[in-house]
Amino acid sequence: MSNENSTNHNTSGFITRMTLGKGRYCFAVKDSIDIAGYPTCSGSRVYADAAPAAQHAEVVSQLLQQGFQCCGKTTLHELAFGVTGINPWFGTPLNPLYPALISGGSSSGSAAVVAAGDVDFSLGTDTGGSVRMPAACCGIIGFKPTFGLISRKGVLPTKSSLDCVGVFATDPLMIKTVMQAIHPHAPANNDSVLAPARQTGLALPEIETVIDNFLSSKGIIPQQTDIPEISSAHQAGITIIGYENWQAYAEIVDHPLLSEDVRTRIRAASSLTTEQLANAEQARSQTCRAIDSVLEEHRFLLLPALPELPPTLEEATDPLNVVNLTRLVRPFNLTGHPAIVLPVGEINQRPVSLQIVGRKGDDLALIDYAIQIAAKQSVSA
Repeated sequence: MSNENSTNHNTSGFITRMTLGKGRYCFAVKDSIDIAGYPTCSGSRVYADAAPAAQHAEVVSQLLQQGFQCCGKTTLHELAFGVTGINPWFGTPLNPLYPALISGGSSSGSAAVVAAGDVDFSLGTDTGGSVRMPAACCGIIGFKPTFGLISRKGVLPTKSSLDCVGVFATDPLMIKTVMQAIHPHAPANNDSVLAPARQTGLALPEIETVIDNFLSSKGIIPQQTDIPEISSAHQAGITIIGYENWQAYAEIVDHPLLSEDVRTRIRAASSLTTEQLANAEQARSQTCRAIDSVLEEHRFLLLPALPELPPTLEEATDPLNVVNLTRLVRPFNLTGHPAIVLPVGEINQRPVSLQIVGRKGDDLALIDYAIQIAAKQSVSA
């Protein structure tokens, strides 16, 4: 395993290159997902001497069996517990399209290798926006499926009520190809698409304007909605991910090779109370009901991917200062709904992305809707 052990920013998100399987499409895998014969380090020096995985994660096996080729493993924010993608051990992948900006976390390397055109698609994991947030930072597409749709067997951490294996690509058609290979029996709901719901006022006004202009250019006239539970869902998601990561990593919290920013976040969850966890679970239920209600009437929910513009590497020196960037993606980990982000414009050379949320289990319909939006010609040619 050839690690790029440097605090400098790498031009690649790869930590290991390989050739497994034969096929038309090449993909990379986040290093929290097992590949047989290679250690799974989750971006941490704590696991530098981990034994090679005995077998592939189930999702990797499915792709190889369907004729895809695995080309490498990618770096990540340590233990998949951070949003900047900065990693002093594996190195921090350069954001190919926006070099001054963070590549996002935690699936930073998986986003970077897709944005660079090194692979056709990549796999990441999304516990609190960790596929959709780096996709938005890198100006590419990121998809989080319905919770439980894709197997997490062979994925770290082994237990999670939030985490999903997700997919990065530059074309929503590729996302569909991958999902049909992984889950060929997923229902394809081709009912007529109702007018989508749109919640505004969640992001900086200039971001909302870019999204509204994009939708208008596509002839999409959404109906306004208001889901106040989205605001409380962010903190509830942070509480639950903190608790679950404490359960997973408490035994290594004092390890001298663990990065301080990750150690601080893991340890903070050790003081969570039963009442705090109960409140978070109540928020989960309330948010889920509210979003289900909107989607029963509108089929899709449209909102910004990020509430602010992606920061530069210098602006993200303190990881705790940028956790707010996940405020609009994290709620859908809490509820389990599928969600996809699409790049729709720029502001001062920083990308802006639209997030589309669908009904649980309606993943292919959601992807098809994203394909339609991406392909639809402007009404003001």
